[in-house]
Amino acid sequence: MRDLPFAARLFVLAVVAAGGSLLVVAGVSSTFDQPALFVVLCLLSSLTSALKVSLPLSRSGSTMSVSYAVDFAALLLLGPHETTFIATMSAWSQCTFRAREANPAYRTLFSMAALVVTVQLAGLAHRALGGTIELVTIAQVGRPLVAAATVYFLVNSWLVATAIALSTGQPIVRTWNANFLWSGPSYYVGAGAAAVGAMLINHSGYWLATLTAAPLYLTYRTYKIYLDRFDDERRHVRQLSDLHLATIEALALAIDAKDQTAHTHIRRVQTYAAALARSVGMSENQVEGVTTAALLHDIGKLAVPEHILSKPGPLTEEEFQKIRTHPQIGAEIIAHVPFPYPVAPLIRSHHERWDGRGYPLGLKAEEIPLGARILTVVDYFDALMRDRPYHKAMSFEDAVAVLNGEAGKALDPHLVERFLTLLPALTAQAERNEQESRRLSVSAKQERDGRLASSPPADASETAALDHIALAHREIYALYEIAQAMGSSLGVSDTMALISSKLSSLVPFSCCALFLYDEGGEHIRCRFAQGVDAGIIQQVVLRDGQGIAGWVARNRRALVNARPNADLDVLGLDTFTTRLRSAVACPLIVNERVIGALQVYHVETGRYTDDHRRLLDRVSEQAAAVISNSMVFEQTREDSLSDALTGLPNTRALFMFLTRELARAERHGSSVALLVMDLDGFKQINDTHGHHIGDRALQEVSAVLRSGVRSYDLCVRYAGDEFIIVLPGCSAEEAEAKRLELQQAVDAIYFEGRPGKQLRLGISAGSSVFPDDGRTYEALLGVADQRMYRDKACRRRAMPASATRRRVELPLYDERDAFETLATDDVEATATKTH
Repeated sequence: MRDLPFAARLFVLAVVAAGGSLLVVAGVSSTFDQPALFVVLCLLSSLTSALKVSLPLSRSGSTMSVSYAVDFAALLLLGPHETTFIATMSAWSQCTFRAREANPAYRTLFSMAALVVTVQLAGLAHRALGGTIELVTIAQVGRPLVAAATVYFLVNSWLVATAIALSTGQPIVRTWNANFLWSGPSYYVGAGAAAVGAMLINHSGYWLATLTAAPLYLTYRTYKIYLDRFDDERRHVRQLSDLHLATIEALALAIDAKDQTAHTHIRRVQTYAAALARSVGMSENQVEGVTTAALLHDIGKLAVPEHILSKPGPLTEEEFQKIRTHPQIGAEIIAHVPFPYPVAPLIRSHHERWDGRGYPLGLKAEEIPLGARILTVVDYFDALMRDRPYHKAMSFEDAVAVLNGEAGKALDPHLVERFLTLLPALTAQAERNEQESRRLSVSAKQERDGRLASSPPADASETAALDHIALAHREIYALYEIAQAMGSSLGVSDTMALISSKLSSLVPFSCCALFLYDEGGEHIRCRFAQGVDAGIIQQVVLRDGQGIAGWVARNRRALVNARPNADLDVLGLDTFTTRLRSAVACPLIVNERVIGALQVYHVETGRYTDDHRRLLDRVSEQAAAVISNSMVFEQTREDSLSDALTGLPNTRALFMFLTRELARAERHGSSVALLVMDLDGFKQINDTHGHHIGDRALQEVSAVLRSGVRSYDLCVRYAGDEFIIVLPGCSAEEAEAKRLELQQAVDAIYFEGRPGKQLRLGISAGSSVFPDDGRTYEALLGVADQRMYRDKACRRRAMPASATRRRVELPLYDERDAFETLATDDVEATATKTH
């Protein structure tokens, strides 16, 4: 009952409560003066309740029987109170016996309560017009009986029609007209037969009264034959409709199989949309329309080029405009199909937004058809939960959070709330459907491989056919994407991550590895491995011609189902064991030059076929040039972003890194510290000892600075003898502590300008912190630079007086010796202070 709309639940409870109260009143008021007649009428009521027909045009499970004739007879013979119990027994029998499916308790209680209310009101109308249980003539019975039959028909039919309408979201009047108006005459026939039967019982006994069963049975058979014929015709129409829909569905699934998503996407969207539509009270006809629209909602993508649909990155404005045409095109394709329910408007509007910023018409809020809003919610959620070319699948919790965040923006907030309530059950159902689909797919594949003697079921054949379509498309698209990557600036690892992700849809593997020649060409080593036992594979370094990769590269031929342990045996890595049991490898050739080998492994023995080798060979042809470009790119990037002398990143790397970190700190409200450092006395070192000694001093200082920062900090040689360190997430206090720490580390360097001559090295440093000292690169650098010069002046004033004095007294021509003596005194003074 909790699945019913709130209004329906409230109505059912109200009727049950009213029926229960009236049943208590009837029990108190009943005398049961004729117990034998009461029992006979109870039995007749239960028996005639089996003569029932299902109501047409309704999927509520409601039925109608001719037991009302017994109720009229009881009303005439026993009065309304005893008749109430007979009607209650009749309703229970009708809901329990010969039912197509078990009726829930609330429906049985409602049926019983509705008849209690009906009988009591009919009895009230009968008494109001002079009806009694003292039957004399038909003329005396006529007017009260007609009134009672009219009230009985109207009250009973309107109660049931209201319950059906509130449960299915249909108008009450329309439901009553379609399901009950046609049955009105039968109530009067039943009332007339009951009057004749009651008169015969009073005047001639029970035997002649049985003759009145004839018109009741004829009424039942007439309705039965008519409704059975109606059901046959409706079933025939349904079969034709299902045939047409199945044809469309097969084509839609074939189209969807070309997409990078699984063909189960349509099935999930259909399941979600139908459940959500029913939960908000849409009629079954409208639910059918939503389900069909869910099946065909993306048919307009036939007019959108595949490279746009499958583009992994952001779309250009022109590409996005092309995407925006698919709802309108889909609606135009479907507009000429004579569906018995609206489909084209739902397809046209399934990309409209609640806030009016959608397309193609820019509809807003309630202007968007309800079915289209339902499609938008369920399609949006399923897209979040599945891998797409332009984004990775989200976790369930993240997808729900995004859905909540879009409520009132892109999505109808009421539908989002309702959908999230239904989601646990829908997710479980979708998971079961996908497991069944995977089972059928495996079954069909095993049949194709000849491992099963029997032919696969029809569903498995369908799944296999869709898999073939998807595989053919994935092969084309994977090769296209790999070729497209040739123009991108990616390193070797990034390139292989892209290639392996595309390769996984073509060739199954447990581990994917890339082997490349060293510069000398004598060794081939693993440069990338991902998957099972990747850590072991990454350690493999082979001589040319050795192992799987070495043999493939030297002979320029592919190997299928090679033994992975062969590489470990060549290296003598006896301590390592791998779970990998088979491998296929292909050479990477660029301009007739072999640069390495692409290799995939699997944990199953003999897993690979010649078709897998063909696919990997095709991928290798495309990947070779991409990987070669990546190798050149890595070398160029390393040269352009590194300082040749110290190996530290250079100014260009600083700008890129700091720009990124400042943007991140702006978004998250965090801090970034900047340290600007200058080597003290560097010009004097160069002038006194030569530039080669100055270069060594820079190398020593850079090594100390690099070791003194975190792995995710950046230490840069800025210019000449200046260094800059970027410390993400550091406050002003932490930056000051790091400045003093690095200064002490440099002061402790033991540096010999020449054998036996120690030179004192030191740095002056200043810091600035984003956002306190500035919000731009230039502002932070300016503040830190000013503080660095103040620190340099302070360090000069703090220099020992003896050192200053000695330096001033030395003659100019002996400045080198004076500097060395000064450095020695400073070292001794520092050592004494430390001691």
